[in-house]
Amino acid sequence: MYSNSSYNFNQTPANIGGQSQFNQGPEMGTTFGYPMAPQSFPMQQQMGAQQMPQMQPQTMQMPMTGAAPVDFDMLPTTPVLDIEYTQGYLKTQIGKRVKVEFLIGTNMLVDREGTLVDVGISYIIINEVETDDLLLCDIYSIKFVRFYF
Repeated sequence: MYSNSSYNFNQTPANIGGQSQFNQGPEMGTTFGYPMAPQSFPMQQQMGAQQMPQMQPQTMQMPMTGAAPVDFDMLPTTPVLDIEYTQGYLKTQIGKRVKVEFLIGTNMLVDREGTLVDVGISYIIINEVETDDLLLCDIYSIKFVRFYF
């Protein structure tokens, strides 16, 4: 059991043969098993006590690649808002009356009806007809959308 005396940090439950796995250090002349780097560099030996010359900063020239410069003022567009994606097509139908069927679980369909107000990346907003409330709906559970003209 434990005693109230001070804890021995070198003692571990995994002591095998009286030696702790934490007591073993790297071999002399190595750094955690890797050979040590040389202590002095050839340039320092050649120069001796002389002072190293000051290096002048050089301006780097960018190579000409033929690519057009990038205009950072334009933000990239989100590709899912293209009409080939569900979100993009639904954005073209904003303001129309819709009936949306959602799959809940594995076999239950629930439908909501109203005016399509907004479409985001992962949601749509419907203004319900009977209650005049805004309903935020998960776009990934939509199975069918009926557009009324």
